[in-house]
Amino acid sequence: MHVKDKVCVVTGAAGGIGEAVARAYAEAGARGVVVADLKTTRERLASVAGDIDGLAVTADVGLEEDIKALVAAAEAKYGPVDIFFSNAGLSRKGQETASDADWDVSWRVHVMSHVFAARALVPGMLARGSGYLLNTASAAGLLASLNSMPYGVTKNAAVALAEHLAIQYGDRGIRVSVLCPQSVQTGMTTPGPSAARVDGVMQPAEVARIVIEAMAEERFLILSHLQVQEYIQRKASNRDRWLAGMRRLRDRIYGAPPAA
Repeated sequence: MHVKDKVCVVTGAAGGIGEAVARAYAEAGARGVVVADLKTTRERLASVAGDIDGLAVTADVGLEEDIKALVAAAEAKYGPVDIFFSNAGLSRKGQETASDADWDVSWRVHVMSHVFAARALVPGMLARGSGYLLNTASAAGLLASLNSMPYGVTKNAAVALAEHLAIQYGDRGIRVSVLCPQSVQTGMTTPGPSAARVDGVMQPAEVARIVIEAMAEERFLILSHLQVQEYIQRKASNRDRWLAGMRRLRDRIYGAPPAA
């Protein structure tokens, strides 16, 4: 699908990948671009919308009523939504001992937000025979996140959800893609050791360029770092060997865990 003359919605758009893709959509000739993010980003979000002559809507994507309101605002301004980039994300560190609140917010933002968007948009897209659902997961959704179990687990679920959407609707006019980047310079990029940065840190504008190209080709899996394809193949070919390798990577990046 080409972006020209399409109505696009982008969540997590006050910065990082979301902002860069929203700007790329506008530059590609979108008929309307709606940018959404939390109320705490209101001023920055309004600045992005102003730059691209778009519409800013505050929304917590973990709440279904906010997603419904976002879609309604987009439709009231521009008409039916053609492209929904469900991109908002967050990071909560820790393993299985992470708090229930951290597990819950990770699940709602990384998985249920995509479910809520599909519920709101799929019926209209099926009626029109066209639409594009683009969800951000992470390379961690294909592999693992070594320092955040809530992040890695919910991002794996996000990939599975995108696969289900593609299976159910890919032959009925709805295109589905899942973006799985490694490290990108965003507000989630923090100092300190990071397994995600082993293959370098990409700039959001470059990821946006890749997204536009992948959407034109309607590729399901969008990778910013091509090395990830090799890692996926290693994981699939020998899971035990891959797990051992991930433990070695954990030790090299974060240090070996204390002996029992």
